Amino acid sequence: FLKEEEGLLRDQRRCPRTELRPARRHAAKDTDIIDEAIYYFKANVFFKNYEIKNEADRTLIYITLYISECLKKLQKCNSKGQGEKEMYTLGITNFPIPGEPGFPLNAIYAKPTNKQEEEVMRAYLQQLRQETGLRLCEKVFDPQSDKPSKWWICFVKRQFMNKSLSGPGQ
Repeated sequence: FLKEEEGLLRDQRRCPRTELRPARRHAAKDTDIIDEAIYYFKANVFFKNYEIKNEADRTLIYITLYISECLKKLQKCNSKGQGEKEMYTLGITNFPIPGEPGFPLNAIYAKPTNKQEEEVMRAYLQQLRQETGLRLCEKVFDPQSDKPSKWWICFVKRQFMNKSLSGPGQ
């Protein structure tokens, strides 16, 4: 996983560069930005505005939007195994980064200034996407029925901040 690299992600807008834990090996008391985003998703998704107080808020916004995209995919899955495959595919699918057309949060993220920053930003966001998808599957799928929980899927139609990471109609 990515480790802190001095000044490379200068801003995201100064995204918290952290070593993320793999989904299946983390201890219950250790939480990171992904755990926080999943935990507060059901409350945050109702926000139309979100005040950015620090750099971690930008990352929380991105992850919250990504969770919404994940739920759209997971609602169509018949099992946790299928959901994990969908999350892997969604996590590695080409996606826009700050500064590129189609990135919905360009107003709050700084564009990478060079190719190296661009590569680090893409790797960081890809890591967030993959790890978020895996951890979300752990929460969304009911262990008894192996089906997505209606208490998660009911949030599919909600749009956090009236934004979406996918294009219109997707």
